[in-house]
Amino acid sequence: MRMASSSTPTSVSFGTAPTGEAVPLFSLVNAHGTEARITPYGGILTHLFVPDRHGNLSDVVLGFDSLEGYLSPAYQQANPYFGALIGRYANRIANGHFTLDGHTYQLAVNNGSNHLHGGTRGFNQVMWNATPHLAPDGSPALRLGYHSPHGEEGYPGTLHLEVEYVLCADNSLRIEYRASTDRATPLNLTQHSYFNLAHGQVPNALGHELTIPADRYTVVDDTLIPTGELRAVAGTPFDFREPTAIGARIAQVPGGYDHNWVLPAPLAPSGLHRAAFVYEPTSGRTLTVLTSQPGIQFYAGNFLDGSLVGKDNVPYTQHYGFCLETQHFPDSPNHPAFPGTILRPGQVFRSTTVYRFGVRAEA
Repeated sequence: MRMASSSTPTSVSFGTAPTGEAVPLFSLVNAHGTEARITPYGGILTHLFVPDRHGNLSDVVLGFDSLEGYLSPAYQQANPYFGALIGRYANRIANGHFTLDGHTYQLAVNNGSNHLHGGTRGFNQVMWNATPHLAPDGSPALRLGYHSPHGEEGYPGTLHLEVEYVLCADNSLRIEYRASTDRATPLNLTQHSYFNLAHGQVPNALGHELTIPADRYTVVDDTLIPTGELRAVAGTPFDFREPTAIGARIAQVPGGYDHNWVLPAPLAPSGLHRAAFVYEPTSGRTLTVLTSQPGIQFYAGNFLDGSLVGKDNVPYTQHYGFCLETQHFPDSPNHPAFPGTILRPGQVFRSTTVYRFGVRAEA
């Protein structure tokens, strides 16, 4: 059942955390009726209702209607990170170790021999402090805070984090990240929503037309760790500089798309990169992604296998949803030539990502 529209964020009960703590679900609704629902458990975006070309609102992200779905044994085993905030280090770190200022750190290994998305208990499984409020322009917003202690999952330094979700009047969901630390530490934060812009109307997301205005991507080995090579996309199935259906060439990519693209220079004066554009022909919905991050990981839902049944009793089969994770490059602490990811005392990490939704009339 849809929540009542309001300019001020509201909340209902979403379930009980493993610690016994009550977990709320906050609803952010703008003047158009576009609605984002977010829980402080994992900072998860559970629902996102946006209009199609006829003005009908539908949920375009994968997830569950209660916290129980995110805590179930099946979900914990599959661990797809539906809608969650990811850190300290999004994506993979080879063999779970890196050297910083002459000291080698060993992180939790949770993806074969590698460290993935912050480890065994990353930011996707912690309770964030939540403060609902209105942004200066009157947009509904939710500010989330978390203190990650020194040594959590093997990372150095106590990290102070703040992430703010803002649902804007132009049907954009803006995500602002801020962080500081008392010791040098790697940091790579992202948001891990799976999108399907025609949820319930199509068997999978392979017909979505994707544009990524990047001319290079990070080549990876068979464990998805970068080799260090930034390869031109021209003449490869990684060339999305022109709109291309996700499924058009996916068979040419062993395992499917799960790769990082090197974004072009930021737009002036916003400081944001054009990261991606998606058009879904059935619904007419569009998604524009802008970010201050230097890369974007496009993941085509390769590991979804139908074992998880989500909202509206829909089984999430292979490629049912896709992710566009704005980020720094994978394994950057072990690749000095990649953009730096080390946050030091006295510095403040700041990053912005915008997911803007629109429609295109039928041709």
